Amino acid sequence: MQVPFLDLKIQYKSIKAEVDSAIQKVIDNTAFILGESVSNFEKDFAQAHDTKHCIGTSSGTDGNHLVLWSLGIKAGDEVIIPDNTFIASAWGITLCGATPVFVDCDPDSYNLDPEKVEAAITPKTKAIVAVHLYGHPAEMKKLQEIANKHSLYLVEDAAQAHLAEYDGMMVGGLSKASSFSFYPGKNLGAYGEGGAVLTNDADLAKSIKMLREHGQSEKYHHHSFGHNYRMEGIQGAVLGVKLKYLNEWTNGRRRVAAKYREVLGDIDEVILPKEMPNVKHVYHLFVIRVNDKKFNNREEIRDNLQKHLGENEIASGLHYPIPLHKQKCFEYLGNSNGDFPRAEQLAESGLSLPMFPELMDDQIQFIAEKIKSFFVK
Repeated sequence: MQVPFLDLKIQYKSIKAEVDSAIQKVIDNTAFILGESVSNFEKDFAQAHDTKHCIGTSSGTDGNHLVLWSLGIKAGDEVIIPDNTFIASAWGITLCGATPVFVDCDPDSYNLDPEKVEAAITPKTKAIVAVHLYGHPAEMKKLQEIANKHSLYLVEDAAQAHLAEYDGMMVGGLSKASSFSFYPGKNLGAYGEGGAVLTNDADLAKSIKMLREHGQSEKYHHHSFGHNYRMEGIQGAVLGVKLKYLNEWTNGRRRVAAKYREVLGDIDEVILPKEMPNVKHVYHLFVIRVNDKKFNNREEIRDNLQKHLGENEIASGLHYPIPLHKQKCFEYLGNSNGDFPRAEQLAESGLSLPMFPELMDDQIQFIAEKIKSFFVK
């Protein structure tokens, strides 16, 4: 049995007629940049996350940059960010000329550990970026308390967390502003690059819209520096169609996660991801870990397990095998091995299993059988 890591073709086939029609409408109207399809999606996406303003962008990375740029983050400033995240989470900081300050993760949620954030704050700190990693919301209440105490901005990187909830509230509107990614493999994916910023601050939304479009308030009237971070019309059209199904697909991901827990729960050699009681996890990824209480060589065991699954035609992934402080581009920050032990542990032991809404129970059972066979041989 072949099990892909992600199957976008199944999803496309289920909504093909609607998507094709929406794309054709954009082509017929020749509204290729922004336009009605984007503005309609912005309105619907903001509503889906209980926020007032949505600004569609050319990618999640660009949205990340726009958030910090619009808040005035600049050279000489420091911004706190989790060490265990995709590197795009850091680019918003570096593109502003600021310095990322890495902080280790919570051992259960894998998100930014509030207990370690305060120790990383200096007079140069201006903001905290809470990444909702793998689709699990960060501990926003505690992070907001810290931000308020030190007069810092708190923003969200919700690239993997569409429709996730924290204390009954939607992510995206839990901070000053948030950025989302619509990379094709995301829970809500475009058919190309795409992203968005959400905020409840009308003035900030106005500023972000100007920055998105060359710093202009109206055509050829440029009030500030800016960039071309506009969403394409075709991506707005595709996302508008897919958004109608996102709740159903999210429930599908949660079904898959529940099934994984059922069939993998008796394997002592692996640690399953946890879901904190006050959140709704949307499972962009389902990351298991090799139990390092049983194995000293967790990275070797993890890599061999991945090879074993591959030999049985089961795709898997590593998210993320190199923490940010070990990336060559951040050598100048002077961090060392052992500075962020939990992030390093996750990088060495984590393995992402196939995760998409249409994954069938028999496929999940097959994955479990092959994981069990690896540890009993």
